[in-house]
Amino acid sequence: MNKPTHFNEEQGSAAKDRNFVTALSRGLELLRAFGAGEEYLGNAELSSRTGIPRPTVSRLTYTLKLLGYLHHNEYLEKYRLSAGVLALGYRYLSSMGIRDIARPHMQHLADATDCAIALGTADRQTMTYIEVCQGNGPLVMRLETGSRIPMATTAIGRAWLCGIPTERREQLMDEMRQRDPDNWPAIEQSIQKSLDDYARYGFCLSEGDWEREVSAVAMPLILEEGAEVMAINCGGSSLRLSHRVLVENLGPRLQELVEQIKGSLAPPHA
Repeated sequence: MNKPTHFNEEQGSAAKDRNFVTALSRGLELLRAFGAGEEYLGNAELSSRTGIPRPTVSRLTYTLKLLGYLHHNEYLEKYRLSAGVLALGYRYLSSMGIRDIARPHMQHLADATDCAIALGTADRQTMTYIEVCQGNGPLVMRLETGSRIPMATTAIGRAWLCGIPTERREQLMDEMRQRDPDNWPAIEQSIQKSLDDYARYGFCLSEGDWEREVSAVAMPLILEEGAEVMAINCGGSSLRLSHRVLVENLGPRLQELVEQIKGSLAPPHA
C-alpha cells in the first residue's frame, strides 16, 4: 500500500478529531499534489502521490472540476490546477508560466498605447486578472493582478465567452439569467453584441459598458487547441479612446499581441 505523499503526524491526529472532515482534507491534498512546474496529473498519479484510493480520487477530481478548482484535458485525460485555486490564494500559475511569457509583450503594447493591458481567466461568473501591465496614460481605473471583475458586463469577460464552445457558453448564460433575471435582457443583448463584434472584427468592444469612463477592446486567448481559454484586454479613458481608435488601432494591435504570445508558447521546430 502506498503511503500518502503529504501525510504527517499532525494530519493523522487531526483525522481522529470528530470535527475533522476527511473528504475535504482529501480534496485539498489532491490540490497540494501539484508541484511547481507541473502541468497535468492523472488520477493514477494523484492516487500514488496522496495514498488516496483511485476510485475516491476519481470522484474527488470530478467534483473539483465541477467546482472550478481543476481543469480537465480530455485529450490527455489528466487534470491541472484551475482558476478557482487562485481565488482561494493558491499559486494557480505556478504550473503554467503563461504570465512570464505574456508579460513582456503586454508591457510593450501598454507602453506603445498608454493603455492598461490585462490577462484574465474565468472563475465561475467572474474574471480574475492574472497579469496587468500599465502604460503612462491617464487611466480611470488601475486594477491590479488578482482583481476580480464581472464576466457578463466587461470586454474581457465577454471576449472569454466568445472563445469557449457554444454549449458551455449557453450553459453559463442560462446561469446568468437565473442569477439576475431582472437585468438579463440587457446582459444578453450586450453578450450578443460582443459575439457579433467578434465575428466582424476578431475582437470585442466595450465603450463605457461597465464603467462609463473606460473603453476597451478584448479578445480570447485560446490555448492548447481549445483545452484552455483565457482572455486579454486593452483599455483606458473613454475621453481619448474613440470608436475609431478602438476598431482601427487598438483592436488590430491586440490581435498582434495575441499572436506574439501564441508564438512564444509554440515549441521550437525540430
